Parts: sequence; structure tokens; C-alpha cells
Amino acid sequence: MIRMKQIRKIYRTDLLETHALSDLDLTVRAGEFLAIMGPSGSGKTTFLNVAGLLDTFERGTYHLDGVDVSRLNDREMSRIRNEKIGFIFQSFNLIPDLSVFDNVDVPLRYRGLAAADRRDRIGRAIEQVGLSGRRDHLPSQLSGGQQQRVAIARVLAGDPRLILADEPTGNLDTVMSREIMELLERVNEAGTTIVMVTHDPQCAARAHREIHLLDGRVVDLGDEAPSLVAAGEEL
Repeated sequence: MIRMKQIRKIYRTDLLETHALSDLDLTVRAGEFLAIMGPSGSGKTTFLNVAGLLDTFERGTYHLDGVDVSRLNDREMSRIRNEKIGFIFQSFNLIPDLSVFDNVDVPLRYRGLAAADRRDRIGRAIEQVGLSGRRDHLPSQLSGGQQQRVAIARVLAGDPRLILADEPTGNLDTVMSREIMELLERVNEAGTTIVMVTHDPQCAARAHREIHLLDGRVVDLGDEAPSLVAAGEEL
């Protein structure tokens, strides 16, 4: 799903040059659940931005689902991002005056999908995250864990092949964190590739594989997921 080789990302100001990613090499197989850990400033967020086609890079190659994205223009990258990638953030990013149903509907409207198709997708996604009985509630009427479920439903309605999650349990207590991780595991078991940045070792331990970033490089590849390696799954 993801193959990065020698990726370099540099942020420059008049006085400073920061190497956020330094010749980073990383492969994520289709269907894998990968956890990424590392200290503040290690390049985790920059990696997610590059992986999600939200930011460019200075050097290296990046193949996403078999496509060399470095050769694409902005419009082509936007299309792939909208069709193949879903983002889950620590902050739920829900619109406060819209219902659960309408919050899930927002990105689908931008994709220009027909109303009937959107209704079907939204209904399935809300049911998948266990919120069918709250589809007309506002975010303020939901717990933190329920709001994160809405954010996940919003992603699932788009039917992405890859989910990039940035500290998805960061604002939740232990019980709610466990529920969200169980939900992400079910999503992954259904075939969606997940790459999750987390600071929580317990959350990371539930992924197939864990790696660590330091100074923009992978410093620990962790254990390969045996089932994926044995199956020889294609990228």
C-alpha cells in the first residue's frame, strides 16, 4: 500500500533549515495495521502529511497503492486523496451545529456523490460504529468516545483503502480508548490498511507491527506481521 524510499522533507526559514524527514524508508503492506511511535519532533506528523498527500517532499520516491505520486499534479493528488485515503485526528473536527448524519455527509458532498448513494453510505457507516440510534444527535450531545466514532464513520463512508490516524485516542480516557481501538481493529480486519501515530504503548501493541521514528528516520522496524509476510501480500 505504501512504499517510501529515501524520502526527505526539509522546512526552511531565513535562519533555519529543519530536516523533518531524513532519507526515510518505509513499506506498509495492504491490509496491515501499523503503529508509529516516537518523541515530539521525530517526524511523525510530517510523515502522515506526506503519506496523506497533504505535503510534498524534496527527494525520494513514494508509491501509494502502486501509483508513483511524485509524478502527479495537485489535482491528481487531490483525487487520490479523496478516493483512497481517510484521516482520523486527535481532535474530532465535527461541525457543532450539524447532526451525526450531516457530519458524516459533509465530505461525501464534496465528492459529488448522488443523494441516494450518500444516504446508503452514511447509514452503513453509522451502523458500523454503533451509533444508529444517535444519527440525529448533535456533537454536544455525545461523549468524547462517541464523537470519535462519528469521525471514524465519516472516514468509513468514503470507503478508503488507507486510513491515517493521528493520536486517535489522545483525547479519550482508558475505557473510551479501548473501544476506539477495538473499532479500528474491526475496520482493519475488514481489509482497510491503517497507519496510526500514537504515544500510547498499549494502543501500539494492538497493531500488527510497531516502528519508531527519530530525527525523521525509522530506527526500529519492529517485527514483521507473520501472516502478511507468509501470504506474500502485494503492495
